[in-house]
Amino acid sequence: MDDAGSCSKPETSFLLESLPKELPAEFLKEITDGFSPDRELGKGVFGTVYRGTLKDGTEIAVKKIGSGSPVTPDKQFQNEVGNLMAVRHDNIVKLVGFCYETKRTVVEHNGRYILADTVESLLCYEYMKMGSLDKHIFAPSTLDWATRFKIIKGICQGLHFLHKGMDKPMLHMDLKPDNILLDENMAPKIADFGLSRLFGTEQTRMHTLNVVGAHGYMAPEYLYRGEISTQLDIYSLGLLIIEITTGERNQRSKDDMSARNLVENVRQNWTIEYIVSKYSSLDANSLQQLKVCIEIGLECVEIDRKKRPSIEHIVNKLDGRL
Repeated sequence: MDDAGSCSKPETSFLLESLPKELPAEFLKEITDGFSPDRELGKGVFGTVYRGTLKDGTEIAVKKIGSGSPVTPDKQFQNEVGNLMAVRHDNIVKLVGFCYETKRTVVEHNGRYILADTVESLLCYEYMKMGSLDKHIFAPSTLDWATRFKIIKGICQGLHFLHKGMDKPMLHMDLKPDNILLDENMAPKIADFGLSRLFGTEQTRMHTLNVVGAHGYMAPEYLYRGEISTQLDIYSLGLLIIEITTGERNQRSKDDMSARNLVENVRQNWTIEYIVSKYSSLDANSLQQLKVCIEIGLECVEIDRKKRPSIEHIVNKLDGRL
C-alpha cells in the first residue's frame, strides 16, 4: 500500500491506469458525500453502489458490500478483488480500487456497551455512464437493432475472455441484465463477480450444496443438482440474448427459476413473420442477424447442458464465420 499522503489524494491515472489500489475507507466516504442517498446508483443483494467524484472531477462507482449478501462479505470481497485484480478486457468492468478495514467500535449488546470489530468492505469500479442494461432493453425502448446487436456481441466477447482467455476459466454465475453495464457509447461490460469461481482446466464440472443466484436465470442442472460448469453461464447468456433481441422481459418468478415460460413463448411465437412485423424497418442483413440471435439464444437454453453451444461457437456464429 502507498503512504497515507498518496492514498488520500489519488490521481485519476493512479486509479484508472494501474492495478487496483487499496484505498482508505475515509477517502471513499468523502468522495461519496458520506454514502449519500443522492449518490446512490443502484442497490442489489450484494450491496449498494454510489457515485464517487475524485478531486479532478472524474467519477468512479463505489460498492459498499452489505451484510445481507447471499454469500458472506468476506467471500464476496475475495472473489471480486482476487478474480478481477488483473482482468483487462473491453467488455469487463474494470476494478480500480478496494478497501478492507477492520475497526473497533462501541456497540450495544444485551443492554451493555462493548467493543466490537466491524469491517468496511468496499469495491471501486470505473463509472459506467449509461447504467445497467435492464434500464434500456425493455419497452418502451429507443434502442435500435444495430445497438442491440453490438451489445450482444460485446457481452459474448467478454464471456469468451472469462471462459477461454485466462489461465483458468472463470465462471461468472450471475449473468443478468442488471449485471451488464453500459458506457457512454453503449458498449457493454460484464460486472458484479460476487458469485464467480475459477474453474480448473482439468475439471468438466463440480457440485455445490449452496445454490445461489438470480431468479429466472439459473440453469436447471445448477438449480436442481448443484452442478457447476461453463454451461451454467451459457444458459444465462442465452436468456440475456433472448431478452435483448426480443425486448421480452424475464419475469424472474420463484416458480420459474430457469425462465422456461419465456423460452417457450419465444420458441412458439418468434417466427420469421412475427420478426418482420415487429421490426418492419430491418434490412436483409439486420433481419439475418436477428434470426441468428434468436437461434443462438434458444440453443443456449437447452435443458441438456451438453446440447448448448460453447462460447467459441457463439462468437464465431455472431461474426458470420459459421
